[in-house]
Amino acid sequence: MILTSQEVHPTALVSPKARLGAGVKVGPFCLVGDDVELHDGVELVSHVVVAGRTEIGANSRIFPFASIGHPPQDLKYDGELSRLVIGERCVIRENVTINPGTRGGGMETRVGDDCLIMANAHVAHDCKLGSHVILANYVGIAGHTVIGDYVIFGGMSVVHQYVRVGSHAFIGAQRMVDADVIPYGMALGNRATLMGLNLVGLKRRKFDREGIHTLRAAYRMIFSTEGTLRERVDDAAQMFKNEKLVMDIVQFISASSERPLCLPRNGHHED
Repeated sequence: MILTSQEVHPTALVSPKARLGAGVKVGPFCLVGDDVELHDGVELVSHVVVAGRTEIGANSRIFPFASIGHPPQDLKYDGELSRLVIGERCVIRENVTINPGTRGGGMETRVGDDCLIMANAHVAHDCKLGSHVILANYVGIAGHTVIGDYVIFGGMSVVHQYVRVGSHAFIGAQRMVDADVIPYGMALGNRATLMGLNLVGLKRRKFDREGIHTLRAAYRMIFSTEGTLRERVDDAAQMFKNEKLVMDIVQFISASSERPLCLPRNGHHED
């Protein structure tokens, strides 16, 4: 597809310092700041404000009343020139807010490619979202959170600052997540507890049956009630050392974290 020059509605205010790629569309009553870069094919539908040192990837689309790149909601923020980077082909719906980073968190907030952020969701300062992440309506992601690829959040769920959520996990609606959720896990309840593996997501993304069976066996081992968690993780690492999905979980649990691990309430749950 050949992209034409930009289309900027006469009621939009676009800084002459902003950098707009080919085929960018800026709709009515939008505001685009000095240090903003909109890559090829980006569309701001209407009433969108993009501020700060913000970069939005190609073919992303942002809907009315979204506030992108304004100063973070962090009392320690002191005007440092931090950044917000949003990937390609993202869809950001009405009233979404996404903040840039801070000095205390690496100076950058980053959203991956092909993400869907639904109406009224919030992504705070210094967060790192992977690609193909879905935030349903009213989801709140607090600062310094790290979200893996293909994670789905049900509506009105909230995530505590510094929490990690592993790739392909599923967070149920209206859940408060204050502990790390393993890759491929499913967290439900309030506050959220681990309820098994995200089998629906694994099947939808065409993971093979044998790999899923192996992952279930490893899950039962890791979250059994015998021995300590550290011993069970070490046992799983030895028994399933050639199984990538299992090792994703082992490495996730073994990595250092600011938050505790989200665990089943009473031993493992059948998935």
